[in-house]
This record gives sequence, C-alpha cells and structure tokens, in this order.
Amino acid sequence: MISKKIDQKLIQLGNVHHFIMRFFKELFMPPYEFKEIINQCYEVGVKSLPLISLTGFITGIVFTNQSRPSLTDFGATAMLPSLIAIAIIRALAPLVTALIAAGKVGSNIGAELGSMKVTEQIDAMEVSGTNPFKFLVVSRVLATTIMIPILSCYTGFVGLMGSFLNVYQHESVSFVSFFDEVFNTITFLDIFQAIIKAGFFGFTIGIVGCFHGYNSSKGTEGVGRAANAAVVTSMFLIFIEEQLVVMIVQSIRG
Repeated sequence: MISKKIDQKLIQLGNVHHFIMRFFKELFMPPYEFKEIINQCYEVGVKSLPLISLTGFITGIVFTNQSRPSLTDFGATAMLPSLIAIAIIRALAPLVTALIAAGKVGSNIGAELGSMKVTEQIDAMEVSGTNPFKFLVVSRVLATTIMIPILSCYTGFVGLMGSFLNVYQHESVSFVSFFDEVFNTITFLDIFQAIIKAGFFGFTIGIVGCFHGYNSSKGTEGVGRAANAAVVTSMFLIFIEEQLVVMIVQSIRG
C-alpha cells in the first residue's frame, strides 16, 4: 500500500514536470494567442481589483493598529511609517495579493478548465485544429505571471494609503512627511524582490490551476476537486516560495 502511494506521487511529479516543460515549449512556438492573453489579463487583473483594493486597504489599517502599541511602549511611534513600509512592500503586498488570487483566480482556472475537460470541449478544440494547450494553458499562465506583480504593486500602494489614513488620524502626520519616511526606508532591492517574488507567485497560481483543471476527470466531482486542489496546492507552494525568497534576499543583504 505504501509503495503504491509513493509510486502514484512520483508519477504525478513526473506529470507536473512534463506539463511545465510543455508550457515553456509552447510558449515560444507560433501561433501566439495575443487576443486571448489580453482577455485573460483582464479576467485576472481588472476583475480582481475590487477585492484586492478592499483587502489591501484593510491590511494597511489593521497592521498599523497592531504595530502602534508595541512602538508606543518603546517611545518609537515616529518609526511607524518606516515599519509599515518595510512590512507591506517586502512581504504583505505580494503575499496578500497571491493568496487572494490563489483563492479567486486559481479556483476559477481549475474549475473552468476542469469543466471543459469533462465535457470534452478540449477534445473538440483539438479536432477543430486549435491547439488547446496554447490557447487555454499558456494564455492563463502568462496572464497570472504578468498581472500578479502589477496587482502586488497596486496592493502595496493601497495598503500604504490605508496606513497613512490611520497614522494621520492618530498622530496627525502629513501626507508628505509620511511618504517621505516611507521612501527613505525602502530600497530598490525591496521593490525588485517584491516584484520578482510576485511573478513567481503568479506563475505558480497559473500553472497549478491549469494543471489540475486540464487533467481533471470523473465528471462534476472532478471539477470540484480540481478547483479545490488548485487553491490548496497554490497556497502551499506560495508559502514555500516566500520562505525561499526571504532566505535568498537575506543572503544578498549579507
């Protein structure tokens, strides 16, 4: 029984590797589905803005409220903008964006491709002469890889605005003073690693959602499992990638 389960896991890892290698192969081969890529960027980016805006704004307010008492105990309330900037830009903005996208976008990709798989729409595309992998998978993975970093930057801005409103309410700090302290604290490396990290998160969300949806089976039950597996696996991998990036950046900083 144990040997059988191990074999199944190894086979699944092999399938994942083959799926990722096929993505990179199809990525550079014509024809290029620019129209579908733009459409998926709209689905991933624009339609996620309301939820991302609300989540980012609340994150900034809540983290500021949680940080203020600790800094007040040490008489370091003036360092609040710097602390918020470091936390949001380095970690919270890309991580919160990725987790929200994993729940919203990842599940949607898994369910959409899963329903197309079980209703044999993917097979019909192959018969009609369309490359379903390029049209369905490559476009969605590219869209998540491109849009998650953009959404992450937007989340960082919205989170800082929420933090500023909270700081202004309690300490009456001006807009210029707050953001002057913010930009004096963060460095190019902070911004660069946040964008690169968000890009990896986006690729993970797209490839995991597409893999589970594209390989789903067993009717409507398989569609539900594909959507659920896309969310759970994406979130698990996102936390692992977050830790790896933190370790790499800390080694660069020395």
